[in-house]
Amino acid sequence: MPVKTSTDRILTTHTGSLPRPKPLIDLILERENGGAVAADAFEAETARAVDDVIARQVAAGIDVVSDGEMSKPSYTTYIRHRVAGIAPDPRAAEKGRDIMIGRDLLAHPDFVRTGNFATTPFPGCVGELRYKDRSALDRDIAHLKAAAAKSPAREAFMTAPSPGILTRFIINLHYPSEDAYVAALADVLKVEYRAIVEAGLVLQIDAPDLGSARHNQYRHLTDDEFRATIAERNIAALNAAIEGLPADRIRLHICWGNYEGPHTHDLPVTKIIDIAFKAKVQAISIEGANPRHEHEWEDLKTVKIPDDKILIPGVIDSTTNFVEHPRLVAQRLARYAEVVERERLIAGVDCGFGTSVRAEPTVVDSIVWAKLRALSDGAAIASKKLWA
Repeated sequence: MPVKTSTDRILTTHTGSLPRPKPLIDLILERENGGAVAADAFEAETARAVDDVIARQVAAGIDVVSDGEMSKPSYTTYIRHRVAGIAPDPRAAEKGRDIMIGRDLLAHPDFVRTGNFATTPFPGCVGELRYKDRSALDRDIAHLKAAAAKSPAREAFMTAPSPGILTRFIINLHYPSEDAYVAALADVLKVEYRAIVEAGLVLQIDAPDLGSARHNQYRHLTDDEFRATIAERNIAALNAAIEGLPADRIRLHICWGNYEGPHTHDLPVTKIIDIAFKAKVQAISIEGANPRHEHEWEDLKTVKIPDDKILIPGVIDSTTNFVEHPRLVAQRLARYAEVVERERLIAGVDCGFGTSVRAEPTVVDSIVWAKLRALSDGAAIASKKLWA
């Protein structure tokens, strides 16, 4: 069954992560800090959180829902609990600090000192990668399917990281080259990708490596070098990992860094979208509310969007506590309806609201839900005009 669209209105979705309840945040942080957390208590709390977050998405008018990444400490590093060969290592923490800093932040060191970018020690790849335990994956799938079955949601999706982005958050200390490391990551991620699709869920692959990695992890390269040696390689690895899976059950998310900052060195979307289109997926999610990228709908009018692709532009920002007016959301969607046919357009959010667990969220919980309601209300306004 293909990714659901509509012939009479614009559907709504988001990018995956959503606010977690405080009891679950406490359990995740305790476990990440090496504390003992009872497995049954963790799963019970996760199941309750998924039930609640699905219900709240539906109440906010979201059509294509997710589990909010409730069980995960972050959209990338959760992998260390499932894949052998990954462990905390001080060498990884040292390397990780360097590649987190982007060119825009280097140009504005006074902004970095505000503390918005406190570094987090990343784990390292310290041995041969092997998917060792599917139990957490299977439980996440079961929780999402059970909660979605009790709701009137149009469809459910689950996120998983791209091979390329894991090179940034799980530092290679073992493989002889980055190319070999990316290939190994692609091989283990096949397990997650296949399990999600075979469970009847839409798979969303998160690939900030195509956007934000250009100005931080690969800031020493030129745009052309990044495109040819990194982006092309990472898309090839992704395609190898999803080989045999139906493209119309997969969507790809591109991100330029989910932070409120200068973004003055972001790669323009027109310099990466052609490579992204090579991914064997049906839907492409991009940032469209970020003030450094909102104008790019106009640039995309000059790009041939393949006829088999669906576009999911972000029309809600995920880094500030402004709540967008529904009319603004509708205006943004109307612009993208000039880029692709209305039937190939789904209203989305720039990035996630809980991409990593923090004691204090960037966007507070009540505002997240107000933003998603604005998304739904704005999509209704745009639909009324586009189907007038």
